[in-house]
Amino acid sequence: MRHPSPVLVVVAHGSRDARHAATVHALVERVRRIRPGLRVETGFLDFNVPSVPAVLGSLAAEGVRDVVALPLLLTRAFHAKADIPAVLREAPSRLRIRQAEVLGPSPLLIGALEQRLYEAGLDPAEKSSTGVVLASAGSTDPEASAVIADIAREWRHTGWCAVRPAFASASLPRTEDAVRELRALGCARVAVAPYVLAPGFLPDRIARGAAEARADVLAEVLGPAPEVARVLLERYDAARRPTLTALGA
Repeated sequence: MRHPSPVLVVVAHGSRDARHAATVHALVERVRRIRPGLRVETGFLDFNVPSVPAVLGSLAAEGVRDVVALPLLLTRAFHAKADIPAVLREAPSRLRIRQAEVLGPSPLLIGALEQRLYEAGLDPAEKSSTGVVLASAGSTDPEASAVIADIAREWRHTGWCAVRPAFASASLPRTEDAVRELRALGCARVAVAPYVLAPGFLPDRIARGAAEARADVLAEVLGPAPEVARVLLERYDAARRPTLTALGA
């Protein structure tokens, strides 16, 4: 007898900005289209509904047994290490929950960043003379900041003039300072690539920094890019493997 696949619960941060939830739902819809037989639910940690506990409680009441909870995050910062595990530990005991890894880093996400830059008007032929600011939300977690710096170093080796990390909060440099640094290095053009999933307060701060320093190109957030949906499913598939320990089992 074939058992049903675990339900995928996408755990999003949530925001007072309505664009955030709309973007999360668009991404989840893309995941459903890619894998129509998979049940995908969305829960938010704050600000939006349904909450993660409400989603898990509803699944348990239906008789669902197996769940993969996937943090909709790009780095393993505080939410992935503390907030989400704490919420999952409070879930109904009948649920077997595996927490998937965060989305980043992944070569697919780098591909999505480049595609967003080209969609914003950057000519691929200008890649070697263009400096890129990899602008993330920022975190007080040193591990998360180090990951962003590593991604910038690796991305530089794919043909860009230079790539510099920047942060909208918690860490330095800010987007505008990174843009100015790339200008000083002699890059003919400077593009800003927001390494964020959905619009909101911090992405808006990235955009203001890009405008203040007169960046030539500002890409859109990653949002429901097909590459993001593919990474999400990769993380789900890895988490559902029976070799991983289930929370609450």
